[in-house]
Amino acid sequence: MKKTSISFVVPVFNEAATIASFLAGMEQVLSQLSDYEFEFIFVNDGSTDDTLSNLIGISVSDPRIIVVDLSRNFGKEAALTAGLHEAHGDAVIPIDVDLQDPPEVILHLLSAWRRGYEVVTARRSDRSADSLVKRKSAEFFYWIHNLISDLKIPKDVGDFRLLDHKVVEAMKCLPENRRFMKGLFAWVGFRTTVVDYIRQPRSAGQSKFSALKLWNFAMEGITSFSTVLLRFWTYIGIVIALLAFAYMCFIIGRTLILGVDIPGYASLLAVILFLGGIQLIGIGILGEYIGRIYMESKRRPAYIVRSRYQRGVEQ
Repeated sequence: MKKTSISFVVPVFNEAATIASFLAGMEQVLSQLSDYEFEFIFVNDGSTDDTLSNLIGISVSDPRIIVVDLSRNFGKEAALTAGLHEAHGDAVIPIDVDLQDPPEVILHLLSAWRRGYEVVTARRSDRSADSLVKRKSAEFFYWIHNLISDLKIPKDVGDFRLLDHKVVEAMKCLPENRRFMKGLFAWVGFRTTVVDYIRQPRSAGQSKFSALKLWNFAMEGITSFSTVLLRFWTYIGIVIALLAFAYMCFIIGRTLILGVDIPGYASLLAVILFLGGIQLIGIGILGEYIGRIYMESKRRPAYIVRSRYQRGVEQ
């Protein structure tokens, strides 16, 4: 009888120091699952260290390991997309190589999947391993996103989850080039449940997400699933226009009653600067959406695969 197959999608970027410990930690858990067969889809996202050579070397003795080498660094969302397209398992589990998502949680994900759930999300019930700034900024992002977007993203849920093959096939049909995977996972729906776990410190190395990258990532998520910001500036324009009209009526009335008044330089400058700032912010919001339209209209692929390796041999 054919065993149930599970594909692990593992995006990597300059993670040479973590690969061995990741595979060792995974092996301790997978050895308890004799009823399953596994494959590891490592997506090398343009690493500049020894990540690729290490993966190719390990794959020589482990046929479960498939290495997908992208032509450059396209970003984690694109690398994750590439992994989903390469996976062939009955279920797919995206997981980071840094072991912040404990492999032991996989047992709970599979248990929920066997009960009939098609998406099993892993929620970080304790994020004390992350810095205070990262925790608070993530909390603020989820609050803002879910406040202005019709699509709600579960709080403290990352890419680590189990996806039934039906969900993966649905994800493959989505044509976006600029991808916010957490939002897309939520958008496709399906029968979903949650498994809580405690997030661990990195096993080695450092996070590749700088403050600027996290900010851009947040903007990507907000503009991908909400147009509230565009409507918001429409309302702001209406309010300012009404206030300006009311002020004009006040000035005209005062002039007719009291005569011409000497205009104040300071007040005039303050009003001009205020309105100029409002306009620039509004133009910036429009620019975010127009930029997305511009990039999507080119219909470029989200990633390009340079080569694939299995058993150390380029396919």
